[in-house]
Amino acid sequence: MLRNDDQLAQWDRDSFFHASTHLAQHARGETPTRVISTASGVHIEDRNGVRLLDAFAGLYCVNAGYGRTEVADAIAKQAHELAYYHSYVGHGTEASITLAKMIMDRAPDHMSKVYFGLSGSDANETNIKLIWYYNNILGRPQKKKIISRWRGYHGSGLMTGSLTGLALFHNKFDLPLQYVLHTDAPYYFRRENRDLTEAQFSAHCAAELEALILREGADTIAAFIGEPVLGTGGIVPPPAGYWAAIQEVLNRYDILLVADEVVTGFGRLGSMFGSDHYDMKPDFIAIAKGLTSAYAPLSGSIISDRVWKVLEQGTDENGPIGHGWTYSAHPICAAAGVANLKLIDDLNLIENAREAGAYLNATMKAALSDHAHVGDIRGEGLLCAVEFVEDKSSTTLFDPSRKIGPQVSAEMLKRGVIARAMPQGDIIGFAPPFCISKAEVDTVVGVAVDAVKAVMG
Repeated sequence: MLRNDDQLAQWDRDSFFHASTHLAQHARGETPTRVISTASGVHIEDRNGVRLLDAFAGLYCVNAGYGRTEVADAIAKQAHELAYYHSYVGHGTEASITLAKMIMDRAPDHMSKVYFGLSGSDANETNIKLIWYYNNILGRPQKKKIISRWRGYHGSGLMTGSLTGLALFHNKFDLPLQYVLHTDAPYYFRRENRDLTEAQFSAHCAAELEALILREGADTIAAFIGEPVLGTGGIVPPPAGYWAAIQEVLNRYDILLVADEVVTGFGRLGSMFGSDHYDMKPDFIAIAKGLTSAYAPLSGSIISDRVWKVLEQGTDENGPIGHGWTYSAHPICAAAGVANLKLIDDLNLIENAREAGAYLNATMKAALSDHAHVGDIRGEGLLCAVEFVEDKSSTTLFDPSRKIGPQVSAEMLKRGVIARAMPQGDIIGFAPPFCISKAEVDTVVGVAVDAVKAVMG
């Protein structure tokens, strides 16, 4: 087979349906095909030999860094020994059982079991199904609605795309579906009342949530879902006191909490879980990306003690639970997870994420906070975002048609660094692998400064 770049580009346009892509432009060849061929540490390289520092770790998922032979070898060994067996009716493999134990050893103390899937989207689909099952077993069939937040991201399936609070994932897809409600995002920078302190804004968000619950009827609300830190919606850490205020409202009305830790789980915030980082007490935790550092597709739904007891009751009353995926707990993926979590421990990568993240955020603020069009620089752990505004004093945003964020991202790419232009705003996001060094952070920040100057002076 011919594999030159021209041939691959043609095959790509003829055959490949890309995610989150302008399909018509790509099919016409107006946007390039970039074929990634190899990677190591924090760098990737395409087939033309162009080497790029990946300051977004793929899709904030290659946490351990690229080229980890320990994980690759574990995958190969498992494939040779046992490539597949299912997890139905009590079946398991050494890899899947070991990984479940490793996850529960790291999870908050009140969590009980983990169900495995393949993606963050299917983890949240599982969570919603189990929430409905839970309330049906408890004799509360009307308690079905799920409250999410505007700008939250929870997947791109039917239910999970509905939970996602970003217009791109709703438009022309007939979403959101029934049972999904949205409340305010904890986005302090974009608060309407500029006089509010962070604590006051957190109280406002909690009051808005409570008002929504009371309008809908607390007996119809099953759960609230939220990322500890908003991810795709702009990399937005919660304001002071936010999760305590939200949890108090949920407890008052007997509403379950789903912590979507697909991004934050396994160290992204410098803590093992965002739930511990913010003293949350979720009933479900969705995990994925950092579980295998994306070396193999794997997700999980971690279920609390109180929910697990009701699920057991449900199977005593109704027989085996009617939920499963063919590839749930796939042994090759589980082997990748075991090797990845061991590597993260052995190399102290969470500690490095905490230290490198603090350095990244401090250095970015020192370099860009005085720029006339930089409205906010925010982050937590190894997450950082720079948000651009037309007028700093009034925080007036740029006209979206100017695409300031994508322009800055493109200028960074020209200079050898990958950053992500986040949706619904002129925001550049950073979430590099945990192994990033201070020297590499300096490169990221220096390129960001040069790119901002190139676009806005």
